[in-house]
Amino acid sequence: MAETQKGRVLIVEDDLLLSMVEERLINNLGYEVVGKVSSGEEAIKKEKELKPDVIVMDISLKGKMDGIDAMNEIRKSSDVAVIYLSGSSDETHIERAGETNYSGYLTKPITSGDLRGPLEEAMESIGVNVDSDDE
Repeated sequence: MAETQKGRVLIVEDDLLLSMVEERLINNLGYEVVGKVSSGEEAIKKEKELKPDVIVMDISLKGKMDGIDAMNEIRKSSDVAVIYLSGSSDETHIERAGETNYSGYLTKPITSGDLRGPLEEAMESIGVNVDSDDE
């Protein structure tokens, strides 16, 4: 059978090294990274342009808006699944994130094992067929 992608992911991360690590983890799980941006403003534009299945969103971003603010804006026109990444498990962030109907909230550093479950759940919730064929 031909190799198939499990779904399309947009990464929003303002740390270049972490962005590269996250892309590798997501690709290794069989998902396609369709774009990477480093600010909330760029995330809003790219979501409209690329229509990803899932956004992997860092909460703390440089610029005027954080990841939760960006998702609140994206939510006005899209119900795209979001998995938040955060450097802390601060209750305030978790409560604010909850208002955006997230699929996962992970504390950095993350592994492919951390991402696997939330990505599969997010894809299944939007009807993308996910076969757990680990290669």
